[in-house]
Amino acid sequence: MFGRFGGALAGVRPDDLSAAAVSGLLARVPGLDPGGIGDVAWGCANQAGEDNRNVGRMAVLLAGLPTTVPATTVNRLCGSSLDAAMQGSRAVEVGDADVVVAGGVESMTRAPWVLPKPSRAYPAGNVTAVSTTLGWRLVNARMPAEWTVSLGECNEQLADRFGIERERQDEFAARSHRLAALAWADGFYDDLVVPVDGVTPGRDEGIRDGSTPETLAGLKPSFRPDGTITAGNASPLSDGAAAVLLGSEAAAAAIGADPLARIAGRGVSALDPQEFGFAPVEAAARALARAGIGWDDVSAVELNEAFAVQSLACVDAWGIDPGIVNATGGALALGHPLGASGARVLGTLAARLARSGQRWGVAAICIGVGQALAVVLENVAGDRS
Repeated sequence: MFGRFGGALAGVRPDDLSAAAVSGLLARVPGLDPGGIGDVAWGCANQAGEDNRNVGRMAVLLAGLPTTVPATTVNRLCGSSLDAAMQGSRAVEVGDADVVVAGGVESMTRAPWVLPKPSRAYPAGNVTAVSTTLGWRLVNARMPAEWTVSLGECNEQLADRFGIERERQDEFAARSHRLAALAWADGFYDDLVVPVDGVTPGRDEGIRDGSTPETLAGLKPSFRPDGTITAGNASPLSDGAAAVLLGSEAAAAAIGADPLARIAGRGVSALDPQEFGFAPVEAAARALARAGIGWDDVSAVELNEAFAVQSLACVDAWGIDPGIVNATGGALALGHPLGASGARVLGTLAARLARSGQRWGVAAICIGVGQALAVVLENVAGDRS
């Protein structure tokens, strides 16, 4: 499960969350000798507190894996764990490893306050502790002001640019909660969640049953007095970890499980920092081109819902059926622990394809400071007709 800010996972260190995800993943494949893992690639956006000093390696050690299993920590902000999976898949493709664990973590609750180190001892003025939970901090004065506005203001600008009104955003957010609640009730997530010691098992804490466009319409704007973005149509601060297992075709016997999907295409893109919410449009186009398919071939999309408005802008630009997007809920309901979300959307996409029998899917995520990543998955047992 993903926890709310200050919620059920607030007392769990991010390195322990990471270890729980790694241990839970490997428990699903008891035939795999952990010593045969060629590398662990782990995402984390903060790395300012208990997630410091290569939290991926800490996860390996705390999970009880052999000390011979190496690990690295990847930081591409919100895209960190999807980037980790992409890097792991490349290592498998070129033969550097047969089996790779990829994933990521974020505890936004436990993100510390930091003090800049003074250039000389005993400065006379006040020093401000800066929260590292989310967004820009300790900004370089050389950065243009338009690049460093808040994430919310960036998306208000996106709403202005594309004319995406508040009503559409609230409808999209209510849909996310409704579909997430239904998916949990139907058991979709039962096999995708692992327990954390000391935490009562449960579903993702951010889901609000009964959310409707009408109830969300009553919330006040968060970033502009007359704005469209509220706490209801923006993703919440969250805690959580997620992991996926990658392997070569020949490694299936060693893993002891049949593959769910093949990574068929990868895409990365960047644009002006304040336009980050729209960056998945190009990232997905590049991933599709590398897979040799088009949007007409795609049956399932997992797009991380950082904000309803940026999700709508991307779906509109792609020209796809909104019904294939986040059919089991998205980050507006499930939560968005930054370093974990990429692996979450990738794993959810693989599960959707496996259960539906459909062949092609796209996982995509926007990234603060103007970037995005996308991956095309092919269901290896999918319909080839």
